[in-house]
Amino acid sequence: MGVKNYMKGSNTMNLKPIDFSELVINPQDLIDRQALVLTSGDFATHAFNAMTISWGLIGVLWNRPCFMVAVRPTRYTYTFMESSPDFTVCAFPSAYARDVAYLGSHSGRDEDKIAKTHLTPIASTQVHAPCYAEAELVLECCKIYWSDLDPKHFLDASIENNYPRKDYHRLYLGEIVALRAAERFIQNK
Repeated sequence: MGVKNYMKGSNTMNLKPIDFSELVINPQDLIDRQALVLTSGDFATHAFNAMTISWGLIGVLWNRPCFMVAVRPTRYTYTFMESSPDFTVCAFPSAYARDVAYLGSHSGRDEDKIAKTHLTPIASTQVHAPCYAEAELVLECCKIYWSDLDPKHFLDASIENNYPRKDYHRLYLGEIVALRAAERFIQNK
């Protein structure tokens, strides 16, 4: 992938490293109303891809803070998720809504879509996948489990309507190993 000159260094949003217990979010607002960017691959070699996600789960499983993402096998990011041990999930201020939307409507197979946005990939602190200088929330995750959705297990038949092409998601569970946030996501003590 051709890349613009990506930065190595700290982000520009002055995010504070926090513990998962300090994170204050409304999951509905974060996942459904504020588009998130999933990125997987390796920042150091510039071999990564990003996509917008609007489905996900955040919580605790096996006594670990986790984020679960769903990726269809038809997505270019799926290739990176399969070959990488980790991923990042980033949230952005509304000023970057157009850039985030671009990542969700164009394929990294066809172009360096990140270079066509105002988003700047930077090195993460604990994982290979990059995060972004403009993000206001960064979740760095190490994959700990995956599972393919099986339509035989849909207890509500209408769920099948999400899959007219039968391209069922693969679910990836990532342990959150580093978390940085803007003040609005931090619990006041």
